[in-house]
Amino acid sequence: MHVALIGGASLNWAPTFLTDLFTTPELDGSTVVLIDIDEVALELMAGFAARALEAAGAHWQVETTTDRRAGLRGVDFVAITLTVGGFDTMALDLSIPARYGIAQSVGDTVGPGGLSRALRNIPVLAAIAADIAEICPGATVLNYTNPLSVLTRTMTLIAPDVTVVGMCHELVGVGRRLRRIFDMEPEAPFRARVVGINHFTWLLDFWLDGRPGYPRLDRYLAENPLSLPYEGDLPGTPASVFEDRLQLKLWLYRTYGLLPAAGDRHLAEFMPGLLTPETRHGGAFGVELTTIEHRLGARKRRRTWVEAVVDGAEPPRLQRSGEKLADLALAVAGGGEATHVMNLPNEGQAGNLPRDAIVETIGVLGPGGVRPSTAGDLPPAILALVYPHILRQELVVKASLTGDRGLALQALASDPLVRNPADAAPLLDELLAAQAEFLPQF
Repeated sequence: MHVALIGGASLNWAPTFLTDLFTTPELDGSTVVLIDIDEVALELMAGFAARALEAAGAHWQVETTTDRRAGLRGVDFVAITLTVGGFDTMALDLSIPARYGIAQSVGDTVGPGGLSRALRNIPVLAAIAADIAEICPGATVLNYTNPLSVLTRTMTLIAPDVTVVGMCHELVGVGRRLRRIFDMEPEAPFRARVVGINHFTWLLDFWLDGRPGYPRLDRYLAENPLSLPYEGDLPGTPASVFEDRLQLKLWLYRTYGLLPAAGDRHLAEFMPGLLTPETRHGGAFGVELTTIEHRLGARKRRRTWVEAVVDGAEPPRLQRSGEKLADLALAVAGGGEATHVMNLPNEGQAGNLPRDAIVETIGVLGPGGVRPSTAGDLPPAILALVYPHILRQELVVKASLTGDRGLALQALASDPLVRNPADAAPLLDELLAAQAEFLPQF
């Protein structure tokens, strides 16, 4: 296999992906090229790769380049993990809306932060899609970059003949949390039938160790009734803000009859009223707001560890992660088929969501390509929550590709996090002005 990682110097993603690839014996002897605009960071990640290869006893060829088009030549498999402007731009995604009274628990998928990030990232993902369609059209592409739905939609529009899959680990996370509350072994099989959009996907049904999950969840809640507002500890550390306390998820289950898959910090941004002063900006549901300082703290810890591995002060961690990149690469290489939750154009697998929109359901990937599994319909009450976000996603994609401020304004003014629609125009103009260097289309 010839694998390319675009954003290949990512401290968050690259060490995980490299370790997973190097510890997959069937792929040994393959090539991975790390593509990134940061030469210094590439050098650091190449050093990490060398240490990980040595520890794993693997024989991959590792290449680095800042020339994306050169790096894509001969590639079979591409993973994309990037963010235009880095944390500096994300800080503005959070701080500017905050002046309008808008709190965001993540700020990378919906809300003003999700819109702003999309407007920056969409042209770059469109250019990458065009390069792949020209240089390695037979490659399978995994997009891990947020906002995942609109970016995956962009790539499918620009390169309709390329296999593009949006990948997220939220379903893996909810499976892990359910095993814990039921005191099950970490390896206990978890299977689900899901439908929705990224970070707002719902479990139509699920099974743990082969047994139906919802009856078990009902018994658990009968013995451990949900108590809101949440009065537990919210320490606000770089680690604690990413913790899923399940309070919002379980409240949504009690209210709507289905359990959502995403972490509570993501879910809180998809509906009005959950991040307001009345809920202590999400604290009443156990949600902490993720600040740039938290992200910087997490990145510092990650960098310290990577540097320690490169220097030989610490060994690389060779345990396989819960990410599916290596499994999917192996499937494409001819090692059978891999089943996982996937974001793909709706061909009918999500029965009452718009056709061609990017929907999140179970999918199967193999040497013959990708195919979604039929999931079914969302109940009317949940459909009413999900459907408007898909319509806004279409507006956002068109706005970014064309530089149409009017479409961007329409998307922002109707977003559930915007408490006063009259604030949408000045808020949008502030975001566009603050990040003008990354928004040439406007």
